[in-house]
Amino acid sequence: MEAFLEALQHLPPDHFVKSEAFTKTVHRDEYGSINPVSPALSQDGKVIVITGASQGIGKRGLAKQFARAKPRAIVLAARDVAKLAETAEYIRAIEPSVQLLSVATDVTSEVSVKTLFDKVEDAFGHADVLVNNAGVSLGYTKVDGMELDLWWQNFEVNVKGVLLTTKYFLRLLGTAPGTIINISSSAAWNIEEEGAAYCTSKLATVKLGQQMAARPNVVTVALHPGMVETDMSPSFMLKFHEDTPELPGGMAVWLTTDGARFLSGRYVSANWSVDELVERKEEIVNGDLLKVALTGKVGRDQWK
Repeated sequence: MEAFLEALQHLPPDHFVKSEAFTKTVHRDEYGSINPVSPALSQDGKVIVITGASQGIGKRGLAKQFARAKPRAIVLAARDVAKLAETAEYIRAIEPSVQLLSVATDVTSEVSVKTLFDKVEDAFGHADVLVNNAGVSLGYTKVDGMELDLWWQNFEVNVKGVLLTTKYFLRLLGTAPGTIINISSSAAWNIEEEGAAYCTSKLATVKLGQQMAARPNVVTVALHPGMVETDMSPSFMLKFHEDTPELPGGMAVWLTTDGARFLSGRYVSANWSVDELVERKEEIVNGDLLKVALTGKVGRDQWK
């Protein structure tokens, strides 16, 4: 660990953004193509459900940017009632026309999640977009020194939580078109024993989204929010966390548009240029890129 921390000190602030770039152009703040006030990104008539909406990216990025796109309603879900009220006040100041529903929700509890979507149905009749943002990063230690309950809490929130909200969103959605955005992390690809709990839980959400994308009416994308400073940011990583929360928020809004449908079942980073992703659409689709898959040739045909 000491060697790792020493190495970090010598890296430039944009190291992780550039080393994980899929597009030549990378962004660290909102830009034209993901500006929520653009008519092309309008959420008119839609009902948006956001978990983990009481703080951080959920509040200052996702809820804010979806509100600027003027949907019919935004459903704010999180455990902390007081902080949810603060988020609602924050959003009303940005866009008073948007209806808001705040629901105290524990995503690890099926009863709580069912109640959330019952309230969504009672209030609005349906939901169009689910953003699974609630997440934790706990038990940063090597496996042989872990506390199992703490380690496993990553899976309770990051995987079980996503599974439960997805279950009840899909039930409410039926055959209507809908979008699920799972806030993931580039940590899904990291080989880092101390972070095994968080990394593997985030990888699981990428794969879960890939499975859900098999539904013809559902677009599901795993979104790495970039390097945004939040309460979960380790102190030794703060110098790299220079992205604004508006960046992943705007990217999430863009992912709900028809122009982003080709990314269903895939992983993308908020830092990547959506313009270049669209330019590379044929390459991405035909090459089956940006998906979780086994590398290496398998099957008996390889010996023919």
